[in-house]
Amino acid sequence: MAEEVKTQNVAEGKKSSDAVKMVSKIVLGLLFVALGLAAVIRWIHPLLMIVKGCVGLFLILVGIITVAVAKE
Repeated sequence: MAEEVKTQNVAEGKKSSDAVKMVSKIVLGLLFVALGLAAVIRWIHPLLMIVKGCVGLFLILVGIITVAVAKE
């Protein structure tokens, strides 16, 4: 009987520590999402400049891949 109670207490302690870890990971994830959104909002113009600059390179890469697939 005492062994069952001890096992149950250990299992409950593990469940509560797992719950705390899960909640802390969720909070940390939400914090990173908020910081990422703040960075995008803060530096939207340089971000758009980088995206515009990469469009040509992306189209070249797509063209190379399309030619490689067409050869097969």
